[in-house]
Amino acid sequence: MMMYLISVILASIFIIPFAIKTLSPYLWLDILYLKHLLRILVTFVSRRRRRPFFFVLDRFLEQTAAHPDKSFIVFENEHFSYSYTDRRSNKTANALLSQPGYKAGDTVALFMGNEPAFMFTWLALAKLGSPVALLNHNIRTKSLLHCFNCCKATVLIAASELKAAVEDVLPTLTEQGVTVLLMTKHCDTPGIENFSDKVDEASDSPLPRSLRSHITFKSPAVYIYTSGTTGLPKAAVVNQNRLLTALAVLASNGVTSSDVIYLNLPLYHTAGFIVGFIGSIETGSTIILKRKFSASQFWDDCRKHSVTVVQYIGEVMRYLCSTPKRENDKDHKVKLAIGNGIRAEVWKEFLNRFGNIEVREFYASTEGNVGFVNYVGKIGAIGRVNFFHQKLFPFTLIKYDTERDEPIRDDNGLCVEAPKGETGLLVSKITDIAPFVGYAQNEEQTERKKLRNVLKKGDLYFNSGDLMRIDNDNFIYFQDRVGDTFRWKGENVATNEVSDILTISDGLKEANVYGVQVPGHEGRIGMAAVTMKEGAQFDGSRIFNHVVSYLPSYARPCFIRIQNAVEVTGTFKQMKVKLVEESFDPGRIQDPLYILDNEEKSYIPLTAQVYSSIISGNIKL
Repeated sequence: MMMYLISVILASIFIIPFAIKTLSPYLWLDILYLKHLLRILVTFVSRRRRRPFFFVLDRFLEQTAAHPDKSFIVFENEHFSYSYTDRRSNKTANALLSQPGYKAGDTVALFMGNEPAFMFTWLALAKLGSPVALLNHNIRTKSLLHCFNCCKATVLIAASELKAAVEDVLPTLTEQGVTVLLMTKHCDTPGIENFSDKVDEASDSPLPRSLRSHITFKSPAVYIYTSGTTGLPKAAVVNQNRLLTALAVLASNGVTSSDVIYLNLPLYHTAGFIVGFIGSIETGSTIILKRKFSASQFWDDCRKHSVTVVQYIGEVMRYLCSTPKRENDKDHKVKLAIGNGIRAEVWKEFLNRFGNIEVREFYASTEGNVGFVNYVGKIGAIGRVNFFHQKLFPFTLIKYDTERDEPIRDDNGLCVEAPKGETGLLVSKITDIAPFVGYAQNEEQTERKKLRNVLKKGDLYFNSGDLMRIDNDNFIYFQDRVGDTFRWKGENVATNEVSDILTISDGLKEANVYGVQVPGHEGRIGMAAVTMKEGAQFDGSRIFNHVVSYLPSYARPCFIRIQNAVEVTGTFKQMKVKLVEESFDPGRIQDPLYILDNEEKSYIPLTAQVYSSIISGNIKL
């Protein structure tokens, strides 16, 4: 009998693991993920209980004390240690305090590209208790003024190379009494103060904590602009509590102080700022900072600096896979790629070509209150859902009518949950643990992102605007965006805002903007169906100059279709479905078609030959 029991136990020891792997192949990874999640939760709660309040800045000061001489930022062959960064940010803060138009706690707008001064200045402002608006350095005129004003900033700090852009809006800023500081040692423009020399001359003595004693977890930390920074963007409020949780984004994916992070995404963006910069503060890693992404320099940089972690958006991976193949493609130390927006076929190609790199695809939005991580590495999925995650951050997928652009509701007025395997709109319950702060100075847009009476009367959910699908193994997949937003070049483009810009140009009466797919390209590229004012002729050069003046490159409509009238629904919503289907094919469209030509600096007629070259991949957009 005893021998029988021993045999059963031994058999069980061998059989159970195989049975678990067969019936629940991801169980161990799920348990490991939950372990990480619990550790992050414990760390976050302990930091929340600390007094005085503990913020991201305090974590940076901890890292500086722990390894002062370690390189924090490497930029164009210059190394900046943690202690140098600390001292330089002190000098920046002390210089700012000497400015008569500024006092500690005032909101400041930062108008800079990727450079160490961006990071020094943000840390300086954190030491002064000032919220910071991160302005997209591509925006100009109307958009620039809007972004500056909607966060109620009193100071603008700009990079020297953006002087001309600042001068374009200077009369308005001067009228508003704004202090304008340029990161240069000499500036002869009245109304703009040179600031770099003042920073050089300032004291590097630490700033007293009392300057930021007014800050709480609900205080705004940064304003990050969403919906593509096209026309009139929305400033998503990222408060101190949310920024504190963001510290864990790299650490939760196994990144440590021994890692070297390659940061080539814009610092004004959530990905570059929160994942790359803030995430590295938590881990105490070294950041290799690039002004901008370069596919041709990417792997050489990684080899030169022994990079171990890279960031991406979907387009980045495709660009890398499109470069000419080289014998040393797998000769690097990169072990982890973290980001979002990679297509399954690009994912496979990336791994085959560049080696055994762990790809951590995740889903999150700047203002959203739910996120997912594909910690399993399932190709194509944006994450994996589980019971514990759903309890902490309650979410669901609901059926959505894309034609009417609204959720489907039952006879009781409640939303209908989409069953597994079917596409639905991702909505997440707004709770104390998963709040939705909204947009600065924009109650209307904040309210539009809220969805009431979802699963029961009186409940309140955040509307992500994203269509998702969950399969039978609990992997979640991104399907598309709903409504008036599409994604191109890694940026969200709001069609209504682009329409507004087009219709203030001479000659155009109406503009219906939408995104169309192009073979071999991620996302959707912009296209506009427009009508002309009575008696006006389409002027390709004039429209080109107009969109270049008002819109970043990724938001400029690549194709323009001239129509006699813009089709609308019974409720006067512009109809896009048929237009999207017809795309930019001159064989299906009788209306005049034009394509944006940067060399000609004009919109020129789109011929069948040019169309064929685009479809075949001979012309890249």
